[in-house]
Amino acid sequence: MKKSLLSVLITGLFSLPVMAFEPFTVKDIRVEGIQRTEAGTVFSYLPVKVGDTLNDDKAAQSIKSLFATGFFKDVRIEVEKDVMVVVVQERPAIANLNFVGLKEFDKDVILKALKETGIAEGRIFDRSLLDKAEQELKRQYLSRGKYSATITTTVTPLERNRVGINFNIEEGDAAKIKQINIVGAKAFSEKELLSRFELTTPGLLTWYTKNDQYSRQKLSGDLEKLKSFYLDQGYLEFNVESTQVSISPDKRDVYITVGITEGERYKVSSVKLAGDFNIPESELKKLVQVRAGDVFSRERLNASTKAISDRLGQEGYAFANVNAAPEIDKEKHLVAFTVFVDPGKRVYVRRVNVTGNTKTRDEVVRREIRQMEGGWYDADKVANSRQRIDRLGFFSEVTVETPPVPGTSDQLDVNLNVVEKPTGNLMLGVGTSSTDKFILSGSISQNNFLGSGNNVSIQVNSAKSYRTYAFSYTNPYFTPDGVSQGFDIYQRTVNTQNLAVAYYKSVSTGAGIRLGFPIGEKESISVGLAVDSTSISVDQTSPTRYQNYVRDYGETNLSLPVTVNWVSDGKDSYFFPTRGTYQKAGIEVAIPGGDLTYYKANYQLQHYIPLSKRFTLMLNGEVGYGNGIGNMDLPFFKNYFAGGITSVRGYKTSSLGRVEPDPVTGTEYRVGGNRRIVANTELLWGMPGMESAARIGLFFDAGQVYASGETLDLGQLRYSTGISAAWLSPVGPLKFSIGFPLNKKETDKTESFQFQLGTVF
Repeated sequence: MKKSLLSVLITGLFSLPVMAFEPFTVKDIRVEGIQRTEAGTVFSYLPVKVGDTLNDDKAAQSIKSLFATGFFKDVRIEVEKDVMVVVVQERPAIANLNFVGLKEFDKDVILKALKETGIAEGRIFDRSLLDKAEQELKRQYLSRGKYSATITTTVTPLERNRVGINFNIEEGDAAKIKQINIVGAKAFSEKELLSRFELTTPGLLTWYTKNDQYSRQKLSGDLEKLKSFYLDQGYLEFNVESTQVSISPDKRDVYITVGITEGERYKVSSVKLAGDFNIPESELKKLVQVRAGDVFSRERLNASTKAISDRLGQEGYAFANVNAAPEIDKEKHLVAFTVFVDPGKRVYVRRVNVTGNTKTRDEVVRREIRQMEGGWYDADKVANSRQRIDRLGFFSEVTVETPPVPGTSDQLDVNLNVVEKPTGNLMLGVGTSSTDKFILSGSISQNNFLGSGNNVSIQVNSAKSYRTYAFSYTNPYFTPDGVSQGFDIYQRTVNTQNLAVAYYKSVSTGAGIRLGFPIGEKESISVGLAVDSTSISVDQTSPTRYQNYVRDYGETNLSLPVTVNWVSDGKDSYFFPTRGTYQKAGIEVAIPGGDLTYYKANYQLQHYIPLSKRFTLMLNGEVGYGNGIGNMDLPFFKNYFAGGITSVRGYKTSSLGRVEPDPVTGTEYRVGGNRRIVANTELLWGMPGMESAARIGLFFDAGQVYASGETLDLGQLRYSTGISAAWLSPVGPLKFSIGFPLNKKETDKTESFQFQLGTVF
């Protein structure tokens, strides 16, 4: 009965606008009432064409089809002799969208969200869609914690059948988390558990992080962190029983209550391996981090299964399954694990495919690949290949897929997909630093010249203290086995007028050639030979020592420096490392044949230790030693200096070391030294919300330089502490530090705030 009534109603609805008529053959079709819609658009939706027979059913179908387009709010079918007349009334179009009181969101973001709901300029206006858009806008405000936000929409008719939509918004203040309670915690204090939450009550940085505003996604993540913490502490039966979120009547305060059940703490009774190993069981057992008698830790158990899987992957078992099955004794609170190992079939690589390199030559990418076609699959080699390609700097993204070959069980392909980025740079810059007040700089470089992987660059720097003009060329694969070759042409000027050392000016012009030899995946040795001509200028304010040097050796000296460097780079990131070790050892020797003969040896050790997901400890140590060869002393302009933002912060640049009075003028000046010691310890963490672009640090620095003949007394080290920051800003790299000297002497020159800023345009 109900179905028949509904059928009658539907038939009646679509038959109301249709005039009763006898069926006839349509000789023509005319459309009336359209303003924006083309007549051809109406014809395309009609189920009736010229020559068809029009009856009541087809007329009703025509009306239904035109209504379904959403273009019209009224449709009628009329008949004039043998002409079918379609009379329509168009829906208005949206002429503009205006927002009053919109502050929390960018207007473009809101327009994009509304467009997804069907509301946008130029589209047909639909009241139901407007209601949906209003709800979407309210949802956006709720996601920002603004529960008191009110939105009123006004639709204004305009000429030519258009409407303007105005959103009047009263945003109100964001509700803040007033309190978070954890009910049921016994083994750990509520304070310790809440320290693992991202959500928090208002604090020093919450104005920026917004972590004091409730978010369902953040709360879900925090509850998962809480569960992981308990499971890592042995509480296998831990469970979140309930979560309650309430808001105060004035919609300003949010209260969160989490109810938990801890259960009992479990220890591991035994760990066994079972299955087909294909690798000595004793070797796999060494990878298991869970031992009998230990408190159960899910993190260590997962790390164990992953280590076994990765080890099997090194032997070609790409599809190994490693799973730990628990046996729980609830009475004794013990758990035993059997780790089932199923290596599957050993597979080899059929093909290595490289895609996405439209500009870079295929060989440039392939020479970095360590997984060979036709060889057994090795997970380490595949991962190393991806890292080496990424370190080229030619690509913004490098992804690896290892799909099995269809129809086989022992083959797979390695698909490396790269997304190229511009590798040529034309930069003009203005910069400033605490040492040089104004810097003009520029460079033209192409790191991937003509897709060959070669580097070509021209560099200009007009700083008053350190001025540089240089041209460099490097071919990283001068030979097929990875020997690099390059050369440099340069002119470097040092003017100490603005530094904390005695005045002199040196202009060095030269050229050199370099060769690099890889001795490991992360290690290399480079050697270089250069010809350098250095001119020294002094004046009456320069120390007598400097003036005597110019008198004895002349204003211009030729040298033939030979350099040998060893580098081992195991850092996980170039800009903001979190783990790994970097080492560099080098020696520069000016060999006989030039006017100057000397040597300088340097060593640097840098180590990054991840303390947690947020904090990293950086340890850095540098030592340097130099001297003359034969009867010659180390030239004074080759001396070591320390102090400043790159060594011991809080002390003025190049200000450390012995202070000597000039025997003639009596003026005190810094002489530098032939030995240098610098040590830095820094606790680093990413700025919340900007971890990939900004980092903050608390540092402790130590360092000193010692002049020739001076006793190397560690009691003369200068110490400082303070806070540092580094930011890869849109206008260039920014570094600054606020340092506080800890054992300043009377002759020391200090500088608390030090910075470097480069602006690229």
